[in-house]
This record gives sequence, C-alpha cells and structure tokens, in this order.
Amino acid sequence: AARRGGGGKMAAWARAVRGLLLDVSGVLYDSGGDGGGVPIAGSVEAVRRIKASGLKLRFCTNETQATREKFVKKLQGMGFDISVAEVTSPAPAACRILKERSLRPHLLVHNALVPEFAEIDKANPNCVVIGDAAENFTYANLNEAFRVLIGMEKPVLISLGRGRYYKETDGLKLDVGAYMKALEYACDVQAEVVGKPAKMFFESALAEMGVPPQQAIMIGDDIVNDVGGAQRCGMRALQVRTGKYRSVHTLHPALR
Repeated sequence: AARRGGGGKMAAWARAVRGLLLDVSGVLYDSGGDGGGVPIAGSVEAVRRIKASGLKLRFCTNETQATREKFVKKLQGMGFDISVAEVTSPAPAACRILKERSLRPHLLVHNALVPEFAEIDKANPNCVVIGDAAENFTYANLNEAFRVLIGMEKPVLISLGRGRYYKETDGLKLDVGAYMKALEYACDVQAEVVGKPAKMFFESALAEMGVPPQQAIMIGDDIVNDVGGAQRCGMRALQVRTGKYRSVHTLHPALR
C-alpha cells in the first residue's frame, strides 16, 4: 500500500526523497519467542544498499521487549548494519516525559526493558507505563496496574505503543494495545501513546535525520501504526507484504 499522487507522479516525488524510516519487526526480520528471530529474505542487503545510496535512515521500532542495546546487538548478529544511535524507540521518549512531568511510574513491561528506566524514580507511583510485557501480562500484574490507576484522582497511563498484534516465527501474538485498551476501559482513562503511531514519535525520528516529512518515506508492515501514523505527519508511507501484512489491509480506512 502506498500513498501516491498517481502513477505518473511516482518518479517525481521519489526523486525528492532524502530519508527513509524503516520499521524493524515484520519488515527486516520476524522475531522469535526465544528472543531471537530470522531475517526476512533480502532485508540485510536492502539496508546495505540504502546506506550506500546516501539516503538518511532511521530504524523506527515499537520494540519494548528489550533495551535498545540488546535489540541492536541481536540485529547486528543477523548481519544488519545498525547502531543504537540510528534507532528511534518508545522507552527513551517515555523516560523524557516522566522526568519532565515528575512522574513516578509503576512499570508493566517486559523484564528485559526495565534497565531503560534505571534512572527513573519509581517509588510511590503516580502513573502506569505499559509496554509489550509478553509473559508478564498475567491477571495479577494487570490487576496491580489497574489498582494503581483506579486509586488516582486523575489517572495517567502511558503506553509504549498501541499495536494490536505482531508476527513471531511461530505465528501472530497479541501486542500491548490489547492490554492498554483493557486498562483504559476499566479505569475510564485515555492512554498517552509514546510509540507509533504518535505524531511525536515520527517527528522525533525526522528531527534526528534532519529531513522534513515531505522528503521522507516510512516503510512498515502495520497499516495503522506505520502507514497511517506516518501519513498523519505529512509523510508518504509504504506497506510491505511481510510480517503482519494480510490482504484485507488493502481495504483499511487508514490507507490513502
């Protein structure tokens, strides 16, 4: 799927492109339940060619099952030319918000992500931060987060994304958005989304590249969070037919 001004205009706008934003999971590799994963055919070479072309590049991920350092190390092990400095992800953005607003989070996140919040005061929480906690999404843990929120006069729920599901090597898996919605419903609160498709997320990646939205393309497998989110920022976006892609997505109202 692509936001296009018509077939004849494709070459004209493509020539103006100076930067690419690449989703990672489902676009460059399919993750595995053991923390590993496998590269998607041709993806390692594609990254190499993008960098050789001189285009600016950011890896934009809602990955919240690992720190950026561990995530990048895994991708490097698969052969990808990638560094931590090239990655835009939700946890560091959430930490900036927490510090700016003097918020002390109760964390409902994956154990491997906790080090990202090492410098954040977590005593006597006055908000909840939720990420893709995977096996940590137990009734007891969700109920504990619920109790923190329901006990506040003005509950604050910060979500590191709102994805519905993602693809691992053994099939589709529920993502953070499903659990975020449960807490929203139970506590009558609107979550503040830090990762994709939040406008702030894409604007941060563009600023890091120094490229205006009109000269950038987002490439992802998620029609709502990747394509829709990028389009709302004034970017063009392409949906790949890997990862969570399904043919029904071509009819999605987020598509332009």
